Amino acid sequence: MSLSRRTVLKGFGTAVALPFLEFGMPTKAFGISSQARPVRMAFLFVPNGIDMAGWRPGADGALGALPEILAPLESVKNEINVVSGLAQLRANANGDGPGDHARSTSTWLTGVQIKKTAGADIQAGVSADQVAAQFIGKNTRFASLEIGSERGAMAGNCDSGYSCAYSSSISWSGESTPVAKEVNPRAVFERLFGSADTVEANISREARMTYRRSILDMVSEDADALRSRLGTRDQQKLEEYLDGVRAIERRIAMAEQENQALTMDGVQSPPAGIPRDRGEHIRLLGDMMVMAFQSDLTRICTFMFANDGSNRPYPEINIGDGHHDVSHHGRDPEKMKKKREIDLFHAQQLAYVLRRMSETSDGDNSLLDNTMLVYGAGISDGDRHNHDDLPILVAGKGGGTLRTGRHLVYGDRTPMTNLFVSMLGRVGVPIERLGDSTGPLKELF
Repeated sequence: MSLSRRTVLKGFGTAVALPFLEFGMPTKAFGISSQARPVRMAFLFVPNGIDMAGWRPGADGALGALPEILAPLESVKNEINVVSGLAQLRANANGDGPGDHARSTSTWLTGVQIKKTAGADIQAGVSADQVAAQFIGKNTRFASLEIGSERGAMAGNCDSGYSCAYSSSISWSGESTPVAKEVNPRAVFERLFGSADTVEANISREARMTYRRSILDMVSEDADALRSRLGTRDQQKLEEYLDGVRAIERRIAMAEQENQALTMDGVQSPPAGIPRDRGEHIRLLGDMMVMAFQSDLTRICTFMFANDGSNRPYPEINIGDGHHDVSHHGRDPEKMKKKREIDLFHAQQLAYVLRRMSETSDGDNSLLDNTMLVYGAGISDGDRHNHDDLPILVAGKGGGTLRTGRHLVYGDRTPMTNLFVSMLGRVGVPIERLGDSTGPLKELF
């Protein structure tokens, strides 16, 4: 009696992939460790730079007391590296004039100078995540996952003559092909757990919504049959995972109900499935990224907390001014304080995601141990619009290949793409250059 390494619970219009179960893993008799796990890659982007005085640790070497903005990460301090000195110099104007927000976004994972155009003739480069997807994406149901909390346009002029496609996308599968992100948690949920047969999946979804049924109700027969074949430890892992799926589904339904009630009261609300609270929106998407990694639906994810240049306010933390406006603080103390509070808010959401990953088992290790996660911005100081000494954090141990708990300081203007070349090598992608890279990044690995 054996189980597939990727057990899937199936029902009408549903396919709930499960985490790796010990019962179904290859044994050492086949020359494979029973605890072997894949390495995942995630890239989390924040807009409009970060207050560097509150971000950068005081000295290089082992991380001591964390600065104000990074303080929420105290519980996972030994799982992160703060990396200073990296740059995306192709995001500079280099003769193209204003448009730093568009360039900072589309250059962040590509390392190329994008073509300045607001028309259809956009041109960037293949991003690090999509290079990985081309090589290892075939091993999973989804080659990659692209999510974000702010929808962006794929056409129009969004930044000083640059197409909106540039400032809306960090992921590019080709020079002229940005990969659109999904911002609606309901859509992400249905994609992850729906059948590959879209017609069947749509019918199933409509039935569940009409009769207020859980997606797990559709796979209950498969789940019951599986439980009888599992040991105690695997049964516990299965129940914890299914409880997580159910909790996410309930949170999405709650957001839909709240938005519907607001609409009926004449209050403008987000689209169905998108929480009004920005933090809950980010956390909900982060939970689904974790679940997609845990069940090996994908090993690559990009996650934009917002588009660069975003001027949305943050009522969740009592900031009514737009983010972009306060990032251009001109050394005004009040604006600088608000900018720091927004950066702290983003770090709190990151801390939530990292804790979830550190608490999720993945063989002998945690999911975070088997992940390389990059968090940061394509602009350093939002007031200066500079693209050197970027605020970058690398979390996770990459399957045991990263030494963590440090602040690493590299020479000024070290290409950030050197980091990506090193990361790609750790997941078996045979690439020597990406964008403006000059070689692998030393000391980190």
